[in-house]
Amino acid sequence: MAAKEELYAKVTPRRQRQTRPSTIKHGSTLDVLLSMGFPKTRALKALVSTGGKNVQAACDWLFSHVDDPFLDDPLPREYVLYLRPSGPLLQQLSHFWQQSRLSCGKNKAHNIFPHITLCQFFMCADGKVEAMSDALQTTVAKWKSRIPMPLPLELYTSSTFIGLFVEEQVAEVLKGFAADFATEAAAKADVHVEPHKKQLHVTLAYHFQASHLPILEKLAKNVDVSSGCDWLAVLFSRDIRFANHETLQVMYPYVPQNDDELELVPGDFIFMSPVEQSSASEGWVYGTSLGTGLSGLLPENYVNRADESDTWVVHGSHSVLNCASPSNSGSTVGGLLFDGKLNDSLLDSLMDSPGLTGLCPPLQVSRPTSQSSLSKMRLFVCRHGERMDVVFGKHWVTQCFDSKGRYIRSNLNMPSNLPARSGGHRDYDKDCPITVFGSTQARLVGEALLESHTTIDFVYCSPSLRCVQTAQHILQGLQQEGKTKIRVEPGLFEWTKWVSGTCLPVWIPPAELAAANLSVDTTYRPHIPITKLAVSESYDTYISRSFQVTREILAECKALGNTVLIVAHASSLEACTRQIQGLTPQNSKDFVQVVRKIPYLGFCACEEMGETGVWQLVDPPILPLTHGPNHSFNWREMLMQD
Repeated sequence: MAAKEELYAKVTPRRQRQTRPSTIKHGSTLDVLLSMGFPKTRALKALVSTGGKNVQAACDWLFSHVDDPFLDDPLPREYVLYLRPSGPLLQQLSHFWQQSRLSCGKNKAHNIFPHITLCQFFMCADGKVEAMSDALQTTVAKWKSRIPMPLPLELYTSSTFIGLFVEEQVAEVLKGFAADFATEAAAKADVHVEPHKKQLHVTLAYHFQASHLPILEKLAKNVDVSSGCDWLAVLFSRDIRFANHETLQVMYPYVPQNDDELELVPGDFIFMSPVEQSSASEGWVYGTSLGTGLSGLLPENYVNRADESDTWVVHGSHSVLNCASPSNSGSTVGGLLFDGKLNDSLLDSLMDSPGLTGLCPPLQVSRPTSQSSLSKMRLFVCRHGERMDVVFGKHWVTQCFDSKGRYIRSNLNMPSNLPARSGGHRDYDKDCPITVFGSTQARLVGEALLESHTTIDFVYCSPSLRCVQTAQHILQGLQQEGKTKIRVEPGLFEWTKWVSGTCLPVWIPPAELAAANLSVDTTYRPHIPITKLAVSESYDTYISRSFQVTREILAECKALGNTVLIVAHASSLEACTRQIQGLTPQNSKDFVQVVRKIPYLGFCACEEMGETGVWQLVDPPILPLTHGPNHSFNWREMLMQD
C-alpha cells in the first residue's frame, strides 16, 4: 500500500475540503481505492461505513482508522429499511418531539428519528451492499403509484405507549412493498430480509412516566396527521458491535495524558457500554470512538449524551410518491433530515423489539405459530456468590470442622449446614461453598429477574459447589426451584491454571448434590466431561474450551427455549461471550485485568442477532448488585478495656 504521506499529497483531508455532491459511482470508487493500494476488504468497509459517497470520504475513513483494532474484522454492518416522513408532517412530528422532550424529558421514543419500520434488522456482507441498494431502487420503481397517499394514520394511546398506526388495508400494501424488497434483496444481494410482521406505525412516545401521559396525549392530539407528506423508503446501517451501547457526542477537544486515554475531537461520537465501566474512575468513562475505532478512558464532562441514530449511515433514499431519490448524496449520518436540516434524533424503533406485545395487545397483528422462531435467544452469564474461603480465609475448613469431621458454624455468615462429601470434609479446601450472604446475593438476582418478567428456560453451571449453590438460590428467587433443573457442566469450570496444587478439585457428583436437596439434573450428560479437563491448561485451551461448550449449549437449547443462564466464574463472563460475538480473544494479560474487576453475581446478557449465529452484548434485564465490606467484629477485643 502506498505510504500515508503520498496518499495525503493526492487527496485533500476532509476538514480542508468543501462538501460537494457525489459524482463517482460506488463501483468506480472501489476501483480507485484498489488502485491506490488499499486491500479490497478495507476499501469495502470504508465505503459502507461512509455510505459509498466518494473516494475522499472513504480515504478519510481509512486514514483515521489506521490503528483501529477491528479494521480487518469480517463482521458486517447491520441494516434496516424504514419509511420516513418529510415535508409538513415531518415538521408536525418534529414539533411534537421537541415539546414532549421539553415538557416531560427524554423517553425511549427520542432515540431514533420518526419512521415506520418495514423490516427487521439484518446483516449484509460489505461486498453486497451496492446490490442491496439497487434492490431497493428496483422495488420502489415497481411500486410507483401503487401506495395510497396520504397514508391514513390513527392515534393510539395506552399507559406506556403513544403512536400513529397505519390503517390496516394500507398497511398490507406497505407490507407487500417490504416483501418485494426482501425478494429482490435475496435475488440480487443474497441476503435474508425479514419483513415487519407487526402493525405498522410511527411511535410518538414510549417508556414514559405515568404522570406524563396527559401532557403527552394532549401534544399528540395536536399533530395534524393529514398534513402533506412525501414518504421516503430509506436503507440505514449501524455498526452491530455498538447496537446496544450508549451514544455520546464529543463537545470539547482532549489530548490524552496517559496511554489508556482516548483523544477527543469535537463532533466525534463515542460508544459506551455499561459493561465496560468497571475500570473507569469517578468522572471518567470508557468508550470507543466512531471516528477512529480506538477505545480508552475519557473525561465524562467532555461529552454529552446523543441519540443512537446520530451515527447511522444512509445507503439509499427513494420517494415512494414520485420515485425520486432526494438524499442519496447526503448519506454520512442518519442524523440528517432529507430537507437538509439537522435531525433532532427523535424516535425509537420500538417495534424492532418484541416489546409491543404487552403494550397494546388490542392492536397486535395475529401471527402464525411458525413465526415463533422470531423470538431472539438470550444468554445470561453470571458469576457465583460470595465464597467462604475469601471471607474467612483459606484455613476456614480447619476452623469449622472438629476432629470427627463435624461442621461447626462460628459466624452468622457461615451456612447453617453443608452437604456431606463422600471423600471427606477436606475436599472443601478446593471446592468451597458460598456464604449466607452469597445465598442472599443470588436470591436478590433471582427476585430481580422475576420482577422483570424474565423466565429462565435452561440453567447450566460449573461443577464448583459455589456455582451450583448460586444457581439454586437464583432459581429460588425466580420461583423456579424444582421446576428448572441445574445442568452441571464441567466444561464451564474456570481456567485450571488458577487451581493450586497438582490436581483438580474433587467435585460433588450430581447424584449427591441432588441428595442434598439441590435441584440438579442427574440425567444430564456433559459436553465436556471431567476427564477431559487438565491441570494447568494453557490460556488458549481454556478460551477454546469455554467457546466450544458455550456454542454447544446454545445449539442444544435453540429449538427448545429462548433463555439460557450460565452460572460459573468471573472469567466466564468474558470467556463465554466474547467469541460468540465474532470477536477475537484478548491476550491473557488483558483478560486477567478484566476478570479481576468482575464482582460476585456479576451479570451480563447476550442476544442472538436474528438467525445469523452472531451474538451481541445487551443491557441485562436487572440492575447491578453493589454492596460494601463488613469486617469481622470481636466485641471482647474492641470494647473490653484492661
